[in-house]
Amino acid sequence: MNARKTLAELRSRRWFSVDDLRAFGHRSRARQMGYDQADWDRPIIGIINTWSDINPCHAHFPDRAQWVKRGILQAGGMPIELPALSLSEPFVKPTTMLYRNLLAMECEELIRSHPIDGVVLMGGCDKTTPALIMGAISVGLPAIFVPAGPMLRGHWHGKTLGSGSDSWKYWDERRAGTITAEDWAGVEGGIARSYGHCMTMGTASTMTAYAEALGLTLPGASAIPAADSSHQRMAAASGRRAVEMVWEDLTPAKILTREAFDNATMVQMAIGGSTNAIIHAIAMAKRAGLSYGLDEFDTVSRRIPVIANIRPSGSTYLMEDFFYAGGLRAVLKRIAPHLHGSAITVTGRPLIEGVQDAGLYNDDVIRPLDRPIYAEGATAVLRGNLAPHGCVMKPAAAEPRFLNHQGPAIVFESYAEMKAQIDRDDLDVTADHVMVLKNAGPLGGPGMPEWGMLPIPKKLIKVGIRDMLRISDARMSGTSYGACVLHVSPEAYIGGTLALVRTGDIISVDVARRSITLDVPEETLAKRRSEWQAPPPRYERGFGWLAARHMTQAHQGCDFDFLETGFGAAVAEPAIY
Repeated sequence: MNARKTLAELRSRRWFSVDDLRAFGHRSRARQMGYDQADWDRPIIGIINTWSDINPCHAHFPDRAQWVKRGILQAGGMPIELPALSLSEPFVKPTTMLYRNLLAMECEELIRSHPIDGVVLMGGCDKTTPALIMGAISVGLPAIFVPAGPMLRGHWHGKTLGSGSDSWKYWDERRAGTITAEDWAGVEGGIARSYGHCMTMGTASTMTAYAEALGLTLPGASAIPAADSSHQRMAAASGRRAVEMVWEDLTPAKILTREAFDNATMVQMAIGGSTNAIIHAIAMAKRAGLSYGLDEFDTVSRRIPVIANIRPSGSTYLMEDFFYAGGLRAVLKRIAPHLHGSAITVTGRPLIEGVQDAGLYNDDVIRPLDRPIYAEGATAVLRGNLAPHGCVMKPAAAEPRFLNHQGPAIVFESYAEMKAQIDRDDLDVTADHVMVLKNAGPLGGPGMPEWGMLPIPKKLIKVGIRDMLRISDARMSGTSYGACVLHVSPEAYIGGTLALVRTGDIISVDVARRSITLDVPEETLAKRRSEWQAPPPRYERGFGWLAARHMTQAHQGCDFDFLETGFGAAVAEPAIY
């Protein structure tokens, strides 16, 4: 066991313990706020709080921050709450993904620039989890993550509603004329009935589970419903643990190994997680100095089946049911033979410690390995001339007939064009067509919006069609479903092959072979490429201008190229004069 730190070795002592004018200023200003020497003669723990008045996923964070503070005080630390950018998935436009790296930068600089020894990260809404983790990795101080927790189940007319998934489902029924405007209003009022993030296995639930499997939360933290009192206790326990992590100098570098990322990816596959996790995991791994990409995800996908019967990959249950069935610890118990035993968590103990004793209370919610929801993992990585750097698909959420499909393309150059045409009764489209959306990637969107679950044309909806093969350089919500091929790289906006596709071209997808092919002669593509003209810039100033010059492609994690460096490229501690 490593020796524990002493008070004199704490980072915050650089601000408070020196006998000079600058430290005098720090102490006197702390006294101005009512603090005294007894407060700063101990580990100082920052609390990065991503609450805002317009973020329903984090609406309970003002209360939870108080519980975190309670835990820090109980363990002999001093809590300092630091508000950060709140990436509200439902409201921030054009997409929160455009601002993930901005929050990561803010988190990194908040931690580095303040007199703190460790940090508690409070997040959960989709991009918040990876952004906070990315920022904390780059600083390297002890860090623990407090997940927001899923909201309670939705209800309408005796039916259980899942956020996102049932929005798409009932919107299609509204477009088809099978439900009324009054029904639609009822769904609107019943689908989100408590604070917390989406209670389907969308991106939020996937990323908090990924964080737990990486070892960055307390065991069992990620599935606790936001409205459950266990969530308050978890918040306080996380505060207590943050203080101990400082004394132990338990930093992200000691937790985030390649084995930890393998474990987390196995969990992502087993729970039928969001395709968005791939982009975020690649970005987090690069911050940790690891080369971890699409090939690693596809390899794990072939070994680990989907065993969590949670919508949208599953057909029945929601996150509240997942929690009651045993939560993530129960999933770890199921896949324990595949996990790396060397990976540790914020407890300082192995992730797999005690999983054999984890409760497992409903084997239809968390299936045995020999009775999975889907025999292979949640995500397949496809490659071919249409996506030389890869693209992804969630086979478990698609109609099986589209896993090996060939059809003519119907092409939309932008989301606006698609939206203007999709409800036309005279649209020349059949169920065998392949819908193609261009210019929705990291730079073209901008920010790679969640447009990848293209709506089924209205004329097909009316005759009962509910799935089609759809291809784009966009992402899709983790709550989405259907035969959607996403993250096509390189994107159309920078001249990737996707930019060259024309209506009528034949496209083939074979998930078993992991292939995606544009069946157009190379000489024809070469001619189209010579005629292609780059679209005009999306931004001429501001943050968008910065993102346009430095955001990487989907297969690289969409981080800023100047932020990707790992633990070995740490920024020096700030000078204090």
